[in-house]
Amino acid sequence: MRKGMGNTAFLRALGGTLENFADGHGRIRLPFQPFMVGNPDTGVIHGGVLTALLDQACGMAVGSALRMPAMIATLDLRIDYMKPAQPETDLIIESECLKIAHEVAFTRGYAFQATRDDPVAIATATFMLTHFDTPPQMERR
Repeated sequence: MRKGMGNTAFLRALGGTLENFADGHGRIRLPFQPFMVGNPDTGVIHGGVLTALLDQACGMAVGSALRMPAMIATLDLRIDYMKPAQPETDLIIESECLKIAHEVAFTRGYAFQATRDDPVAIATATFMLTHFDTPPQMERR
């Protein structure tokens, strides 16, 4: 999982790099690319790029916190856009896994340019965990 997270087709297509992925935390650097601009008049990055990266980073935080492998699926993702990103400036996405229950994990993510204390967007997400250790039971009729 650690090897694959930094090598997803999505992250490669955007030119992002994985800077950290351990112990319930993740960090991605996204260099500015003109094709990511959502509004050509302002040069501001598209909100969909931020949303997808925050989702991936939060999932990475869960993956790095798990003791046993599990499939991870986003259950809920809330993005609060705090301000527009500065044009032609790299983005940093940091994430943390706050808690892992039996079948659900809770996370928070931050997209920023200068400092995490001045975020462009903040994510709160929950993920469903499907563990591999217990195969599903088939019901007989």
